[in-house]
Amino acid sequence: MGGLIPLGDASRRPGSFAGVTLLLIAVNAYVFLLELGGGNRFVRIWSAIPVRITHGHHAITLLTSMFMHASWLHIIGNMVFLWAFGPAVEDAMGHFTYLFFYLAGGIVAMLAQVLGDPGSRIPCLGASGAIAAVMGVFIVTFPRDRIRTLLFIFIFIRITFIPAVFLIGFWFLMQVLDYGVVAQVRTGGVAYLAHIGGFLFGAVLGRMFVDQRRVALLRRPSWPTY
Repeated sequence: MGGLIPLGDASRRPGSFAGVTLLLIAVNAYVFLLELGGGNRFVRIWSAIPVRITHGHHAITLLTSMFMHASWLHIIGNMVFLWAFGPAVEDAMGHFTYLFFYLAGGIVAMLAQVLGDPGSRIPCLGASGAIAAVMGVFIVTFPRDRIRTLLFIFIFIRITFIPAVFLIGFWFLMQVLDYGVVAQVRTGGVAYLAHIGGFLFGAVLGRMFVDQRRVALLRRPSWPTY
C-alpha cells in the first residue's frame, strides 16, 4: 500500500504571507468542531442536500457545506492539500481575489454534484471541490513547478519532487475514473463529480483571476540540479 502527500511548492518563494489560506484552514477547523458538538442535526441543516436545493430551499448550504467535513481524516487530508497548493495561488491572485475564487470554485463544485444527481437525499460536504479549483488553476499556471511530496510505499517513506502537471494530473485522472462514486461517510457523502466540477472551473476560468505580474515576481531559480 502506498500514496502521495503533497507538502508544498518547491519552485517558488512566498511573495506574501498566506493569510487567506490560513484563515480558510482555521474556519474549516472551527466548523468541524461545531459539527462534533452538533452531531447529525448540525450536518443535516448545513450540508448540501441536492433534492432540497433543486426544490428551491437551503441554497446557502452550497456555501456552508464547503466548510464541513465527515471525519478527522477527511479534514486533515483536505487541509494538507489546501496548504500545499493554496499559498502559491494566493500569491498569484492577491488575497481578496483568491478568497473570491476559492468560494466561487466551491459553489460551482457543489452545483456540479447537485445537477449530477438532483434527486439525491445524501448530504454532500467538504472543501474538496474548492481545493480542486485551486489545483485546477495551479496546474495551468505553474505546470512545471516541482511539488515537494511525501512518498510512502508500505514502510518505505521518502521526500521526492514531482512536477505539478504529473501530480495534479494523476489526481484528476483518479477523480474521473471514480466519477459518480459517492464515498459514504458517517452522515453523508462527498461526490467525485464535485471534484471534477471544481477542477474544471479552476483550469478553465482560473487564469482570469491570476495577475501575471505577480507570477513573474514569484519565480525562484533555486531548484537544485544534479
